[in-house]
Amino acid sequence: MIIKEEINAALGKGLTQAQLDALHNARVAVVGLGGLGSNIAVALTRLGVSNLYLYDFDKVELSNLNRQYYFLDDVGQYKADALVKHLRQINPYAPLHSQVVKVTQDNIPTLLGDCDIICEALDAAAGKAMLVSTVLSTWSNKKVIAGSGIAGFGKAEEITSKKITKNLYLCGDGSSDFHDLPLCGARVALCAMQQALLAARLILDLEEN
Repeated sequence: MIIKEEINAALGKGLTQAQLDALHNARVAVVGLGGLGSNIAVALTRLGVSNLYLYDFDKVELSNLNRQYYFLDDVGQYKADALVKHLRQINPYAPLHSQVVKVTQDNIPTLLGDCDIICEALDAAAGKAMLVSTVLSTWSNKKVIAGSGIAGFGKAEEITSKKITKNLYLCGDGSSDFHDLPLCGARVALCAMQQALLAARLILDLEEN
C-alpha cells in the first residue's frame, strides 16, 4: 500500500517544503463540477491541493463525457460523488469536502466561509454573476477565479487569464457562448487549467497584488 508520505512526495516533486505546505494547507472551493469544475479539481489535486470544497447538484449524463472528467460508469451518479471517487485515485489521503447542493446567495456564507479561493465553474451567466457578486460583497479577503468564454474551436492563445479587480480574476476568451457554438472538450480544459494554474499562483504568492 502506498503511504501518505509517498503520495505527497510524488505530487510535490520539485517543490520546496514551503511550497508543498502552502498548497497542502490552502482551502479552495470549486463551484460547479462540469467541464470546468471537474478538470479544475483534478488539476488542483495533482498539484497537491488537498483541501478542496466541491459543490454541484447535478448528475453525470452521457452527453457530459465529451468534456468533463467522468466515465461511462459514472452516468447517473451525482457529480459531487463521482468526482471524489476519481480524486481519491490520485490522492486517497486528501481531506476532500464534497456536497450535492445548489449554491445560492443564501448558503454561500456557510459553504464558502472556510475557503481562501473560489473557482467559479457554473454554466448559467446569472449563476456566475450571483456567485461572484455575493462572494466579493460578503468578504474582502477571498479571491474569485471565474470562467467566461470557452465555446467553439478558437485558438489556444485566445484563452487567457487576467485580473479584473483586487479579488476577481477571469479566465477564458470572455466572449464565446456555448448557446451559439459547440463545447470542445480540449478548449474547455484549457480554461480549466488556466483557472487551476492561477489558483496555484495565488496560493504560492506569485501573482502581483
